[in-house]
Amino acid sequence: MFDVVVLTLDEGCGTRVPVLALRDALVAAGARVEAVDVGSDAEIDEVLARFDGPARSDGLPWPADDGKTRLVVAASADGQVRAVLRRLVRRYAPPPRSRPADLPADRTVPDLPPVAILPMAPGGLAARLDLPTDPAGVAAALLGGRVRRLDLLRTDSGSVTLDGALLGSTDENGRAVRWRARVEVDDTVLTDGDDPLLACAVANATTYTSLDGLPLLTAADPADGTIDVAVAVPVVRRTLMRRRVEVEVRRARGRAVAVTPRDDVALLDDGVAGSLTRKRSWWVERSAWSVYCT
Repeated sequence: MFDVVVLTLDEGCGTRVPVLALRDALVAAGARVEAVDVGSDAEIDEVLARFDGPARSDGLPWPADDGKTRLVVAASADGQVRAVLRRLVRRYAPPPRSRPADLPADRTVPDLPPVAILPMAPGGLAARLDLPTDPAGVAAALLGGRVRRLDLLRTDSGSVTLDGALLGSTDENGRAVRWRARVEVDDTVLTDGDDPLLACAVANATTYTSLDGLPLLTAADPADGTIDVAVAVPVVRRTLMRRRVEVEVRRARGRAVAVTPRDDVALLDDGVAGSLTRKRSWWVERSAWSVYCT
């Protein structure tokens, strides 16, 4: 049997009913379970060190692949899952100058330890990825040991994106605020910075793929090795009788995207609100992370 570490990022989460139910189901099957409350990156790192593999000759920390210890993130929000994956990347991504020969040619990180997600609130990433969302289902996935590999988006800000990001905002009347940015996907320029934009979607999966009922993206897949990107641009159409504003959606798919805003723009990234004040790049780490599934 194996050990299970339930990482909880909400204070007191380790004593909530879903965590206790998961623990009981796993203990009944013979697993050893520990729930650990964490409140800082340093505390997350201390737990993640348990997933290191044997020492390597090059001295790099590397994840174990024996499955002796399995990780659960008890999450009330997608940003909490992202926080754990961000620290996994920080731990195991080798410096460019120390890139080992056994790292896949199109990756900057090794295969990260699989993660089970135990939702502590309805909806969220687990539901969108069609993963088990109840304690019994999560326990069954851990016991079965089957994993599903997914793409990870790294950013030049040192973070990661699991699901997607949406740039843009609305005013007090609910109308989209126009803004400008240069948006490039590989060699394709969706806008050079002169067009007014209503929104920009950077999608690894299915969140942020529509805007007020307008489909921005229709085929985002978290396991296809690409980023799906769309910009919504208001376009004036003139006829003999009237002037009409329509929304034009420009789409592209590739390995990397760069967004360079002319002004500050609101950013919602894996449910975490912020703003973008300078160039931000995302790139795909193909199949870099994985989730326990049934």
